[in-house]
Amino acid sequence: MSSGTILIIVIAIIVVVAAIAGIAYETRRRGLQQRFGPEYDRLVKETGSRAKAEAELASRQRRVAGLDIQPLDPAARTRYSQDWATIQERFVDAPQDAVMAAQRLVMTVMKERGYPTERGDQVVADLSVDHANVLDHYRAAYDISQRAGDSAASTEDLRQAMIHYRALFQDLLGDTSTATDTPVVETTAGLPMEGDAEEPAANGYDAEPASAGTEVPRQRRS
Repeated sequence: MSSGTILIIVIAIIVVVAAIAGIAYETRRRGLQQRFGPEYDRLVKETGSRAKAEAELASRQRRVAGLDIQPLDPAARTRYSQDWATIQERFVDAPQDAVMAAQRLVMTVMKERGYPTERGDQVVADLSVDHANVLDHYRAAYDISQRAGDSAASTEDLRQAMIHYRALFQDLLGDTSTATDTPVVETTAGLPMEGDAEEPAANGYDAEPASAGTEVPRQRRS
């Protein structure tokens, strides 16, 4: 075999290997884009590099794969749905307390499923792997909760926080049929103008827990 023929074969092999590598890379990129959705674009913009963003997302996948994340059993789902219903009813008389209770309930569900909840930034990173579709809801709800802690959130802000927490809560429970029905920019669609409810009995969430899918009422007027 002549040296010219060998060179052609070597070049052909290099081209084929490069093509396979390119296809593999594009497949990986599309997989990350589909799995992380807006979070992919947000990280690309934040880091200024697709390679850095993709490396970060791949790292998140490896971390979550090493966690013992488990679905809730039917009894737990029912119990937590009832807790959420109670929190939502509580919103009528004590909106700020209800939002704080909703935040605690979401964290409780995350812990039971196996998510660490000690570090806020890590919570977001971990959630992005399997719950990227509701990540903006969580960010919006958390931001309002922080402002509520400083008494800087209006009643409408707090109602929005409940909507956002509800989206994440339903997704964590596995209720994907309604978890993303409410976009982050939603304000009043589908919610009653006024609500009224009996004072609920206290339970383990202090500001008191709530049923996925019921509407968040407005605060009762005095």
